[in-house]
Amino acid sequence: MSGVRPPKRRAPAPVGPLMSASSITSPARAGIALLVFGGLAVAAYGLGQTPGAIGQRQSFALLAGAAFGIVLQRGRFCFLCNLRDLLRDGDARGVLAILVALAAGTIGYAAVFGAWLPNPFGGRLPPTAHVGPVGPALALAAFVFGVGMAASGSCLSAHLYRLGEGSPTSPFAVLGAVAGFVLGFLTWNPIYLALTVETPSVWLPAHLGYPVWLVATLAVLGALAWLAQTRAKPATPSVPHPGVAHAVFVERWPPAIAGLLVGAIATLSYLRVAPLGVTAEIGSAARTAASAAGWLPDTLFGLDGLRGCATVVKETLLSENGLFVLGLVAASFAAALVSGRFRPAAPTGGQIVRGLVGGALMGWGAMTALGCTVGVLLSGIHAGALSGWIFLMFVVLGVVAADALGRRLRPIQAPG
Repeated sequence: MSGVRPPKRRAPAPVGPLMSASSITSPARAGIALLVFGGLAVAAYGLGQTPGAIGQRQSFALLAGAAFGIVLQRGRFCFLCNLRDLLRDGDARGVLAILVALAAGTIGYAAVFGAWLPNPFGGRLPPTAHVGPVGPALALAAFVFGVGMAASGSCLSAHLYRLGEGSPTSPFAVLGAVAGFVLGFLTWNPIYLALTVETPSVWLPAHLGYPVWLVATLAVLGALAWLAQTRAKPATPSVPHPGVAHAVFVERWPPAIAGLLVGAIATLSYLRVAPLGVTAEIGSAARTAASAAGWLPDTLFGLDGLRGCATVVKETLLSENGLFVLGLVAASFAAALVSGRFRPAAPTGGQIVRGLVGGALMGWGAMTALGCTVGVLLSGIHAGALSGWIFLMFVVLGVVAADALGRRLRPIQAPG
């Protein structure tokens, strides 16, 4: 009939085996998140009831991991993504968040050092601080780690919080990291004897004193922040959403808040348990499995005497670092549910390959450098370790080199 429009046909709803955030109602998402947070609180309380200091440390590690996971997810605190945001899009927010985290943690560590080790010139290193050896092995490991970050799409800490977001790549990146750690153990002895055994562990306060070190560190971080701002493009003004709840639970947190919270968590973790790090549990699982399979050499020269994210043959199900990582993943999942960023998807072949290859490179780099962007870079710079700055320099070079190579290869791989 003329003048009568046929009814519009609705597009069929997407069908798939995986659950998306949009398929769950807001009350249901909030309910699941509350169950997760409640479970973490109950577990932390139970651990805290264990007699002695071990239970208290484990309880704090679980809660600190949960807090870290929330901040990572809500602040989108990913070293690779933040660097690429600046270099590709002129968005300096993420880099500024990292620099604020480094500054806040450095101030916190300086306060702890002043109480624990008032005289930095006495020839002693601060207890458990990540002050690693500085040499060509560290530079090589950091560069390889940066290439792995670029290949997989995230650093290891970001892959852990993106497990909570349902990332299709992150599970394979973590599996690849386990394999990379095994490769790192297999190559450790020749690299250690050739490149590491003679290299010093440089703690800057021992050479500069606390005041000069602190002022110099903050000045360098301020200069880097100024450089980031000079590269930044004018931000497109966003339409503010009414309501505090939306700003807290949905929108990305401002860089100053995210950075300050990371610095605070890092300081409290050092004070109560150990410096921040996310690879000790992954490396320990890899070392335990490889040792049981008889793949490792009888002795890993010097490894257990160096500072960093220590790996051991596991005798318990979860270490303090394992509880930290468990809390990180669980809390980031709950935060992603509430913010609507839990978006699982079936992995493609390319995502699987990128995850495995990039994860393996990061695992080898983290094992050889004794940590990753959290354990060596973040905790190392907080502690005044020169190794943290060397890692920062070469991991950035690795990312830039990998991205440049990727741009060169795309036209070759494109169909003619």
